[in-house]
Amino acid sequence: MKWYLDVLIKNYATFSGRARRKEFWMFFLFNLIIVFAIAFLLGFTSDFIDNDFLPTILGIYFLGILIPYIALAVRRLHDSGKSGGYIFVYFIPFIGGIWFLILMATEGDKGPNKYGPDPKGLNFDEIDDIGKPLSEN
Repeated sequence: MKWYLDVLIKNYATFSGRARRKEFWMFFLFNLIIVFAIAFLLGFTSDFIDNDFLPTILGIYFLGILIPYIALAVRRLHDSGKSGGYIFVYFIPFIGGIWFLILMATEGDKGPNKYGPDPKGLNFDEIDDIGKPLSEN
């Protein structure tokens, strides 16, 4: 839940910088859980309220998370050294969704790249090939 709230509160419309895979997929997972919870709760109350209420509630929710989702996807693309313009790959018929999924699942660049420092916070200049910091050897 921390990752979800960080995207909504700290990085609502932050398009610069980089985002880890974990940040993207945790946000995606919690969105999925929230949508299922809203649909489940409104399904139980469908006898008491109008059937047009579910699309309205889900539409308001989707509009509320649209900007943070796009910003997170752009930062995720930055993590692998790609421009935010690659987000439009999603709109290519037939293969766009699969290509976008692969881009979101691809491991990011180790160390800093032109979009900012490594979001994992590791400084790879100070680590030898065994994996221990050079000061411990």
